[in-house]
Amino acid sequence: MAEFKRKIPGEKGLLIAVEGMDGSGKSTQAMLLVNWIRALGLPVHHTEWNSSPIVAQATKHGKDTMRLKPLTFHMIHAADFADRWSKQIEPTLEVGGIVICDRYKFTAMARDGARGVGQATIEGTYSFAREPDITLYFDIPPEIGYDRIVTGRPTLKFYEAGLDMGWTMDPFESYKILQGKIKLIYDGLVDQQRILRVDAMGSVAEVQSRVRQLIGNHIDLDNIQPIDENDRMAEMTRMSTFDWAALEAENS
Repeated sequence: MAEFKRKIPGEKGLLIAVEGMDGSGKSTQAMLLVNWIRALGLPVHHTEWNSSPIVAQATKHGKDTMRLKPLTFHMIHAADFADRWSKQIEPTLEVGGIVICDRYKFTAMARDGARGVGQATIEGTYSFAREPDITLYFDIPPEIGYDRIVTGRPTLKFYEAGLDMGWTMDPFESYKILQGKIKLIYDGLVDQQRILRVDAMGSVAEVQSRVRQLIGNHIDLDNIQPIDENDRMAEMTRMSTFDWAALEAENS
């Protein structure tokens, strides 16, 4: 069993990161985790990789013009993360809440590392952000993830496929190469006990059951102050449109 860092004295709240290969069902499981914690009456905030509006236009322009070099890509995503850290993640932690990050700095280590950006550079860029209390890595066989991503698609996007690296002009072959490099880095992080591997094969409900068991084994939710009952009911009503059937279909 992986050993995770003890919370540094003075650190508040709980920080849970979620990582995974493309097609692993990671985002589905992150949202289910959010809803489970919210149902317990605990304050929780969900944030996703590359979702800050501040850098969205620059990212789109760079992709559209195919002008993003690996280090530029790295810095743009870091700027996105820094904005969300200062406006969403850190404020929630400071008041003792729970933050679930759908991708954290380990995504940069894997994706940017696969493009040749040094791990020391990546660690330095993200040094302002604390280590998560736990990082769940949803692992699936590469061929399963590949099939889920490419089925029914005539082609892949330029950067998604890793065509910027010039390994091959075939987008599907380039994608396989990129994903293979990414997985090697994730596997290394598992070996270093920085992230915890989750078997992501099976139904959505089965995987979520594993997630909750791992959270229970590694995280003490009892130390989080519940929110007021009236606020809890209002929040649950607002979030009551979760469609399990659709999630099962996405991951079948």
